[in-house]
Amino acid sequence: MHHDRIVSLDSIYGAEEGPSFMTGIQALVRLPMMQRRLDRRNGLNTAGLVTGYRGSPLGAYDQQLWKASKYLDAHDIVFQPGLNEDLAATALWGAQMHRAFGRTRADGVFGIWYGKGNGVDRTGDVFRNANVLGTAPLGGVLAIGGDDHAAQSSMFPHQTDGIFQSVMMPVIQPATVGEILSLGLAGFALSRFSGLWVAMKTIAEVVESAASFELPDSYPRFISPAEAVPAHGLNWDPRVAWPAQRTELERRMIEERLPAVTAWARANEIDRPVLQGGGRRLCVVTVGKAHQDVMQALANLGIDEGGARAIGLSVYKVAMSWPLDSASLLAFADGFEEILVVEEKRPVVEEQVKVALFNRSGARPRVTGKTDAEGRALLPQTLEFDPLMVARAIVGRLPGTADLAARLAAIEARVPTGEVVPFPARKPFFCSGCPHNSSTKTPEGSIAGGGIGCHVMAVSQPKLKTATFSQMGGEGLQWVGAAPFSETGHIFQNLGDGTYQHSGLLAIRAAVAAKANITFKILYNDAVAMTGGQPAEGAIDPARISRQLAAEGVGQIHLVSDDPDRWRAAPDLAEGVTIAHRDDLDRVQRRLREVPGVTAIIYEQTCAAEKRRRRKRGEFPDPDKRIFINPRVCEGCGDCSVQSNCIAVEPLETGFGRKRRINQSSCNKDFSCIKGFCPSFVEVEGAVLRKPDGERLKAFEASRFAALPEPERPARDGVANIYVAGIGGLGVLTIGALLGTAAHLDGRGATVLDFTGLAQKNGAVVSQVRIAPPGVPIHAVRIGAGEIDVLLGTDMVVAAGQDVLRRIAADRSVLVLNDDETPTADVVTDRDFALPGAAMADTLTRRARATHRLRATSIAEGLFGNNVAANTLLLGHAWQKGLIPLDAEAVRGAIRANGAAVSLNLRAFDWGRLAAIDLALVEEMAGLAAPAPQTETIDALAARLAAELTAYQDARYAARFAALVAAARRAAAGLGREGEDFAEAVARNAYRLMAYKDEYEVARLHADPAFAATLGEQFSDRRRLSVYLAPPLLSRIDPATGRPRKRRFGPWIFTAFRLLARMKGLRGSWADPFGHSHERRTERQLIEDYVALVGELAADLSPATLPIATELARLPDAIRGYGPVKAAAIAEAEARKATLLEALAESRRPSEARAAA
Repeated sequence: MHHDRIVSLDSIYGAEEGPSFMTGIQALVRLPMMQRRLDRRNGLNTAGLVTGYRGSPLGAYDQQLWKASKYLDAHDIVFQPGLNEDLAATALWGAQMHRAFGRTRADGVFGIWYGKGNGVDRTGDVFRNANVLGTAPLGGVLAIGGDDHAAQSSMFPHQTDGIFQSVMMPVIQPATVGEILSLGLAGFALSRFSGLWVAMKTIAEVVESAASFELPDSYPRFISPAEAVPAHGLNWDPRVAWPAQRTELERRMIEERLPAVTAWARANEIDRPVLQGGGRRLCVVTVGKAHQDVMQALANLGIDEGGARAIGLSVYKVAMSWPLDSASLLAFADGFEEILVVEEKRPVVEEQVKVALFNRSGARPRVTGKTDAEGRALLPQTLEFDPLMVARAIVGRLPGTADLAARLAAIEARVPTGEVVPFPARKPFFCSGCPHNSSTKTPEGSIAGGGIGCHVMAVSQPKLKTATFSQMGGEGLQWVGAAPFSETGHIFQNLGDGTYQHSGLLAIRAAVAAKANITFKILYNDAVAMTGGQPAEGAIDPARISRQLAAEGVGQIHLVSDDPDRWRAAPDLAEGVTIAHRDDLDRVQRRLREVPGVTAIIYEQTCAAEKRRRRKRGEFPDPDKRIFINPRVCEGCGDCSVQSNCIAVEPLETGFGRKRRINQSSCNKDFSCIKGFCPSFVEVEGAVLRKPDGERLKAFEASRFAALPEPERPARDGVANIYVAGIGGLGVLTIGALLGTAAHLDGRGATVLDFTGLAQKNGAVVSQVRIAPPGVPIHAVRIGAGEIDVLLGTDMVVAAGQDVLRRIAADRSVLVLNDDETPTADVVTDRDFALPGAAMADTLTRRARATHRLRATSIAEGLFGNNVAANTLLLGHAWQKGLIPLDAEAVRGAIRANGAAVSLNLRAFDWGRLAAIDLALVEEMAGLAAPAPQTETIDALAARLAAELTAYQDARYAARFAALVAAARRAAAGLGREGEDFAEAVARNAYRLMAYKDEYEVARLHADPAFAATLGEQFSDRRRLSVYLAPPLLSRIDPATGRPRKRRFGPWIFTAFRLLARMKGLRGSWADPFGHSHERRTERQLIEDYVALVGELAADLSPATLPIATELARLPDAIRGYGPVKAAAIAEAEARKATLLEALAESRRPSEARAAA
């Protein structure tokens, strides 16, 4: 490890030379500090202002600016987040003309505006006005536009070039993290010289990547071409009168400033050749990120400087894409046969090149790019492209180069061309305990409109009935336009608190003015979770919102909260605000949809992710309780998921079928799941999650870790591509950051590219890491098709996704996979959804050179008490297998530099190493039992279930079950595997019906010592147990839901359970106090009906009737739940039964007809 290399905020923001490792966002934070230091070196008294509005790929910029506040303060740089993008730009406009407001403490204020592409769109008017008036000579403005070419985190793909061009702002495009710094300083200099704001276009592959690189010159000297400056100057001129001389301002813009821009660019050689061939055959012009794609394509094709000279190929890199310094480009390209312009999205540079050449006399090169010379499509104008696309274009423009064509064919041969694998995707979903799980629900018969924020995910959940979405600040206005023509009388409109403060209040004002019938649901979550949990600007709160709404003329206003009591006495709420608990949301919505005009619900509940963060810091109440589901009482009906919409309620496979469990690691203690109509929910107060035996593990680690051997690592002279694939929020990006940092500490080059978007909410997240030996360049930061060397599959679903599979090569890729399954969001809406884990693992294994699998999540939970370090454990496993080209001490240094759970992650790294040597030993130390057998013989199944029914009732009751199963087996004899399936279906479903969970059985299962043992496995200590029940004789009907209300019963209920369990002999008798209810009589009748059905099916079982007979035998599996849930399931099952019986009769007719003949 290179001990002179450190990674810290001091090194990122303080170092002036040498190697550095930072993200593109951190480079943007460092940039104004470099400008201030440059000004100080030049004796200038300046200050800086950074303002804008967050949004991917610049979503974390404000967070990093806050983290760097002490460094910014030391450089006299003010960070002032904007309320929205255009107001922020207006503030920068004012900073450029600060002298107009009187005496000033600085001679000039340089500024940075930032916003994603959508923010660039909405800020055009401010850009135009501010740019026409101009910048100060010692000021200057960079407008950082965050483009999302592939809509990774946006409603639609976008490209900001045209917006900046229309407001006449020069556009610079950094291709690397390092160029953000060098081109950023150039941009400030250009802005000061020309009087224009300068746009810097950034995309995720640059600004959201990280890289190790040599810091650029901190004190560059830029040339100001005096001949381009008119006598009155180019900057803001207070002597120009407005409005009398407004046309003069336009003239100066067009005739003086823009020509000055290209003169400055030419003088400072902003655009430059990077590769010069010996001949004049093909000049490749690159722009921004596309430059790295071109250089990677050339490297993949084996074209170095010598090869380029041999084939007559040159590369010219354009850093300022508009206005193009066409004179310099054409001077370089003079005599070439063809110019190939490589730029993403719509053509900007290509069109300028064509215009510059159009009237040129003499020989002119062909210009290709988006199309070839014949107008055929060449490079795409949509989404993104990669080095392989570029390589195809280059080789195609060089006919007659057989060796290049052969190299290209070899590259393409390594790209997987297998079938599209229809595995389920890991879709983004609300966090466990997310307020939007409840707040976005809509009453039966109503629809809602979506908006910008995490709650937009409601659009993809049909049960939430969210039909539309709009731009930020347009929420509700689509309905204003549609309402006069719609037979729908009213809608609900979701509006996040961040959007409300950004621009949403204006939409409410417009709806009031239009007298629309609409209820705005303002989702106050106390954090802008979509971009990282930042506070909404302006420190708004529900009380202030209520007063604003009342002042705007909103009619009825309701405040719905998970803690309504704290608002009942609030003195600053608007007069007349009605307060309700969030459980009453449905009732409130039903009432408001009948009220004419604009009404509002302020739904107040803190963001679940922010709750977790604050609880870790001790800044938010942490209820001293947990919810536990008794799996034997659970019916697997999924109603708890329906009521809570919570992803922490997971499937649990048991010998009695699929049940539900609470994932205690991910649960954020929202407790909405207890609304599920089910008596299985147990509240555990004073719950302490069981932790492993620390002393035992500590002693083991001390004896084993020091003796871990160094692995054999094959020598590598090229770039190593490591792809980390997993679930958002579970540390995937941390592994990428650790690898990048470790590579930097190890003296190697590295890039890291993260892809998140909405995926950070339980969706797919990947981190692409490229590590190079010293002196070996890394071009493209994205790992291409067939280029993965090592895949760390922290989640099998993401690893088996099509986007990952196409990057795996059978002769190259080694996979390290987490064998533990994490449910996808599908289980929330489909109770029986099951991941095809074996098929996914098999597909990955078949496509790779080698595969290593381990149950990383289970091992981490067994060793550390949670799954936080599972990914680090997987990394240690890969390292010990010799797959990670880094020194172990560099990895440990990166873990220490990261600063999060250092001891835990250091231990996990070494446990992963040991697992690579002796997996069985590690599993034993983690307390992992051997995997349960996948199959159970019919004899064993029948015997086990009969024993259960004996405990349920008595031996005679179990004997009836055994006789029914035996009859089914006799009927199925000789029908092969399908016949056994029929018999198994009868056994499982007869048991399900016969073991119906009445009051006696629920009591028995809760009082069973086995349940206490199960609790003990999860919790090492507990103070008090309570159970949520809805006893039929004690529970009132909830008018909002039509269901009996559940109540919490304290510890005494377990004494009652034990007494009630002993009374099971009364079951079904005249003395059974519960047995006369409609539900119990129906359950007993279902048993009789099923016995009769099985007898009928067995009497005429044949290959023709067997498929339908088996489906009929399985029907009771759909009858799950309690009370109203079970009643609805019975009705559906009976309807399905009638259909199947008709089909069964149809299948019998041909055989009967043949018999009659």
